[in-house]
Amino acid sequence: MILKFFELKKKNLDKDNYFLLHGNNSGLINDTINNHLKPIKSKNIFNYDEDEIIKDIPKFEEKIFNISFFENDKLIIISRTTDKLLKVIEGIIEKDLKDVSIILISKALEKKSKLRNFFEKNSKTICIPFYEDNNQTLSLIAQKFLTEKKIKISPQNINLIIERARGNRINLYNELDKIENFSKNKKTVSVNDILKLTNLSENFSVYELVDNSLAKNQKKTLNILNENNFAIEDCIMILRIFLTKLKRLLKIQKELELKKNIEKVLSDHKPAIFWKEKEIVKEQVKSLSYDKIKDLIIQTNDIELLIKKYPSTALNITTNFILEQSLKTNN
Repeated sequence: MILKFFELKKKNLDKDNYFLLHGNNSGLINDTINNHLKPIKSKNIFNYDEDEIIKDIPKFEEKIFNISFFENDKLIIISRTTDKLLKVIEGIIEKDLKDVSIILISKALEKKSKLRNFFEKNSKTICIPFYEDNNQTLSLIAQKFLTEKKIKISPQNINLIIERARGNRINLYNELDKIENFSKNKKTVSVNDILKLTNLSENFSVYELVDNSLAKNQKKTLNILNENNFAIEDCIMILRIFLTKLKRLLKIQKELELKKNIEKVLSDHKPAIFWKEKEIVKEQVKSLSYDKIKDLIIQTNDIELLIKKYPSTALNITTNFILEQSLKTNN
């Protein structure tokens, strides 16, 4: 059965268990899963990549068909799905399991796709295409975010942010996060601020720099630093992104002590962690203990105060801090 995105709110999905979400709008797909499907489906969530399943199909099927007292219903989310997985999915649907829901995520599928045809024509399945956002949709997202965060930006500058997002709401979320971090001590954000912040995404993202440093990927961290010409004024923003990432890791480590399941912790985390981020977040969790993260939060705050006091040394201090965190011996 084919369903349009805007029809989701009107349809009762309690009895529908098999979904194919395909298209290039990965941001809207993630929003749909987190806001519309997860709340009405199982709290026992398992995330897979198609390649992971293909390598060991019997192990995956055992997980699906095994009924645990503590996991008597399951939500399986499979990323980067193609026609290769069709027979496996057909076998699961034929068994008509009442305790399993499956969400398949895929890039835009052509009409000749066997997977797409199966989900469109089968009465037990739902196929939802996701098309790219237009500027009007992105503008509404930006305006809502800025209003909630009480950040003052002119309509002209909002349009500039939309242009820099290149029609992708994940890019837009990243740009808005940068602006939120930058605006902590500012009442308004100017056009020059926006140009400076969004220009960084044309090369390697500052977020990618911070992520790889915290995951102790020294080679990638060095590569990003070498490929970019960061300025003194970028340092505050980099450190604030460090703080945001560290606070998220602290919360994840705390939840992990209780749930003992990294997949479940990452799936349940609010705000949602996009599937593209999950692997590097896992690396960060392995690399940094709860106590180390607390120490780094204090250290990051101290460094921000230091570079505000001695701005001429800001770039050297920040670069040294980034490289120090990327060392595998620093744990």
